[in-house]
Amino acid sequence: MSQIQTGLLVLLLTLLGVVGYNVYLHETTPNEISYTKFVQLLKDGKIKQVHLKGGLVTGEDILKHEFSSYVPHVPSLMPILDSRSIKITAEKDSGNFDRFISSMVPIFLIFGGYLIFSRMQTGGTPGFGKDKGKTFQPKKNTGLTFDDVAGISEARIELVEIVESLKHPDKLSSLGGYIPKGVLLQGPPGTGKTLLAKAIAGEASVPFFSIGGSDFVEMFVGVGASRVRELFTEAKKNAPCIVFIDEIDAIGGKRSGGNASGSSDEREQTLNALLVEMDGFDSDQTVIIIAATNRPDILDPALLRPGRFDRQVTISLPDVKGRRKILEVHAKKIVLSHGTNLSNIARSIPGFSGAEIANLVNEAALMAARKNKSAVESSDFDAAKDKISLGLERNNVVVNEKDRRVTAYHEAGHAITARLLPDTDPVHKISIIPRGQALGLTQQLPLDDRYTYSREYLINRIKTLLGGRAAEEIIFNHQTTGASNDLIGATEIASRLVCEFGMSTTIGPIAYMQDQSGFLGGGSTIRPYSEKTAERIDNEIKGIIEQCHDETKELLIANNKFLHKLAEALLVNETVDSEEFDIVHHCYVNEKNIEKDLMKTRKEG
Repeated sequence: MSQIQTGLLVLLLTLLGVVGYNVYLHETTPNEISYTKFVQLLKDGKIKQVHLKGGLVTGEDILKHEFSSYVPHVPSLMPILDSRSIKITAEKDSGNFDRFISSMVPIFLIFGGYLIFSRMQTGGTPGFGKDKGKTFQPKKNTGLTFDDVAGISEARIELVEIVESLKHPDKLSSLGGYIPKGVLLQGPPGTGKTLLAKAIAGEASVPFFSIGGSDFVEMFVGVGASRVRELFTEAKKNAPCIVFIDEIDAIGGKRSGGNASGSSDEREQTLNALLVEMDGFDSDQTVIIIAATNRPDILDPALLRPGRFDRQVTISLPDVKGRRKILEVHAKKIVLSHGTNLSNIARSIPGFSGAEIANLVNEAALMAARKNKSAVESSDFDAAKDKISLGLERNNVVVNEKDRRVTAYHEAGHAITARLLPDTDPVHKISIIPRGQALGLTQQLPLDDRYTYSREYLINRIKTLLGGRAAEEIIFNHQTTGASNDLIGATEIASRLVCEFGMSTTIGPIAYMQDQSGFLGGGSTIRPYSEKTAERIDNEIKGIIEQCHDETKELLIANNKFLHKLAEALLVNETVDSEEFDIVHHCYVNEKNIEKDLMKTRKEG
């Protein structure tokens, strides 16, 4: 049962206790009547017995109904009771204290439940600042080494020195140097930051503390700071050791100016405690702090200065060689067919992180198991890649023949534009099988990993995206909503070309847009500019897209027969791979050459 579920159960039991106590009081407390009515019952002879406690009188009438009433002057009541031969019992009044305690029982129950819930939120231990014991218990062996980490050779080389310093601390101290106190691993999600930290601890054979940045932050101010101090106290006891803080941006964000309050105040106190502890190591306490983040741009500058995080290692997405090595690591866990070429698979998955490659291998194994194969083949990797990148095939979707034909020409327009234009990525696959939200797809794969892009490449990329809409207009003389995502992509590229890359001859080499998203994407900021400049930018973006659209239509009209041939091949086969696409293009070129020869012969004749 999770902490939240247990906490809700505690609150529910507390509420039931309060309700139950009120029900008990209601059932055990006699019906209260006025003094006038009590006296009238006495005179009528309807009272059987009474019990006196101070000014409170309780009793039972002849019908065995219990009652209670307040008597302002008990001595004046005694002659009436004696004259009626009523059974009388009495006890000393306990005073206001018992009544106070009785009235406070519900409050005690509520406060007790609140304390229990609060302690559970902070770990369930007697001290509010302490967390669960297992949180700060070091692992003696992570079970990982650098052999389990592939595709990030540059980062490994940078961190080998940390391992050597932990294994042989005297080697560095004899030269007057000191071991770096902290290492910040930054990079996109899934690139192996946590795995690398565990591998460092495994290589050095030292205790390894692991905790998430969000584990420090609670609703009570001071809890996070207390946990930081407790963590570092345990780390110093186990030195030499490694403390790994994952997602440190949860507590290490830039501190705000002015007075903070609430959760912000708690986070800043936690950060202050972390900064103090990182400065508080003695020279004989070898405690290495390794932190990981996807957002280094939001970290507090005091956290990044030398003496705290001495090294900042960027772990980028793996290149084709790195992807091949990662595939080899994960392929050891599955039964791989002898004919499977991991190099081709690595080239076909540009932009995949280490975590995504691990998922790809697992999905490929699932695909092979689903087909009762004895080993995983290249086709299984292709199917797994398409499933991850594009979504599941929607085989149950019934597409009418008209939409199917429009989709075939739409995808053919993309593919032909990419094939005939220079400086474009080769076409890998064309399909009109519905996947995810799309009715078809044209997949391109670069020959090599790209790190910079030319203006020609970006312009041709816009033309490729507009090829589907252009083909629809040429063949059917109408437009469909199938090009909506293409238009979004084309507009984004044109906007960045003008505002971020400074590639517009009209606007000039000025950046009006800046990417500040760290490694997560979607965080561009716009520089302020005048309405006149905004109008010029809008006109330039519109002009680029319209010019690309017109030139794409001219290209497809000039190669109209190629468009028909490829669309017909898609309608028959539904999927055309790169080899089949080459065959269709080769046939078209041969026919074109034959037509040229015939025209030339006719002119000469």
